[in-house]
Amino acid sequence: MDSVDYYNKYAARVYEDTVDVDMSEVLEEFLGHLEEGATILDLGCGSGRDTLTMYEMGYDVTPLDGSEEMCKLAEIHTGLDVLQMDFEDIQFDDAFDGIWACGSLLHVPKDDMPAMLERLSEALCRDGILYISVKKGEFEGIRGERYFSDYLPDELKNMIEKTGLFTILRIWESDDQRGSHAETVWVNLLAKKR
Repeated sequence: MDSVDYYNKYAARVYEDTVDVDMSEVLEEFLGHLEEGATILDLGCGSGRDTLTMYEMGYDVTPLDGSEEMCKLAEIHTGLDVLQMDFEDIQFDDAFDGIWACGSLLHVPKDDMPAMLERLSEALCRDGILYISVKKGEFEGIRGERYFSDYLPDELKNMIEKTGLFTILRIWESDDQRGSHAETVWVNLLAKKR
């Protein structure tokens, strides 16, 4: 089972587990780098939680997810059309002021990340802002039916810098906001397109 199959199979459970998570602190940090009404790609939008928040704040948000079942739930939750697309099929040119990839790129194998970052750079407008969050750790492989790529902060920083596509604005750690995942630590990264 790949990660998309997992989200199709367990969409309702994932929705319930994530829809009420408070991401306001991190969202504030991300949105602080964008103009009012900016265009934002919510990459791996899941329940649509962050899409709805940003949309209600006046941003022009495009929610996208690889899982058909998650897209259906996100459409119900947000009242917006959700693009159903695998991440490796993304092809946008200078389309977004910001990309919000909250807990989504952690399913991309590390070997595939440089090409993924190149696609995201192409999708961003000049000086566009990229937000990524991944789980902190050194593990890569199948964990609980899904593929995970965990990163230590320096590893993520070095990988981003090596591409030459982004200038890192901030990298920091945060605790998981879900009570059921208290042991999980997230690595957050904000970067600007060069």
